[in-house]
Amino acid sequence: MSGGGGRGVLVTGASGGIGRAIAQRFAADGDRVAVHYASRKEEGEATLASLEGTGHVLVRGDIAEPETAQAVAAAAVEGLDGLDVLVNNAAAVIPHPLPETSFADWQAAWQRIIGVNVVGAANLSYCAARHMIERGAAGRIVNVGSRGAYRGEPGMPAYGASKAALHSLGQSLAVSLGPYGIGVASVAPGFTATERVEARLAEEGPAIHAQSPFGRVAEPAEIADAVAYLASPEAVWTSGAVLDVNGASHLR
Repeated sequence: MSGGGGRGVLVTGASGGIGRAIAQRFAADGDRVAVHYASRKEEGEATLASLEGTGHVLVRGDIAEPETAQAVAAAAVEGLDGLDVLVNNAAAVIPHPLPETSFADWQAAWQRIIGVNVVGAANLSYCAARHMIERGAAGRIVNVGSRGAYRGEPGMPAYGASKAALHSLGQSLAVSLGPYGIGVASVAPGFTATERVEARLAEEGPAIHAQSPFGRVAEPAEIADAVAYLASPEAVWTSGAVLDVNGASHLR
């Protein structure tokens, strides 16, 4: 691991919601965090300002573009003096229910969602893992997937498909990278109370809460706790796992 100030951790899509909570959790644990955002600069800066400790950096880029994903990884490595943990949290979310969506919009949604959620994550994983291998240091990659990979996303089928692919990517990389001491695992959250879904929760709250026997949805910090565990040295034997974090709202 990187010397001084804990580990170097890149969290993509950290301008709010689950990504912000993950960045805050790693910083609270004494790690140095690269806060990634694509376009929400003010929100990214707010996340950076909220972090405990020092040595954190802000990195920007649309990871759907291969060259930009490579540049984001390089900026994190430089800014953190090495990268020990990658959290693939960034995700494109575009509603596109088939009966109501034009073919042009359907194509655009699939291209964008797969580009960010799968190809972007794959390219960042490549860059991060190559850096870890070259340094000869153990590392962790944690993917933020979704229960939607299993229960379906009828209003956003590309999103559900992308998260299933992300889980599978993590399992393939777990086998590939294990010999180098790099663990790869995923979390599959259920409905989580983020800014993105505030309006939907206000409108459909009781029905959504009823999906879990706990009668509520997750808080972002609860997902961050699971990510922090999977990225910990103690969790190396979870490599290849997909951890359901959905409050028993979907069982498989």
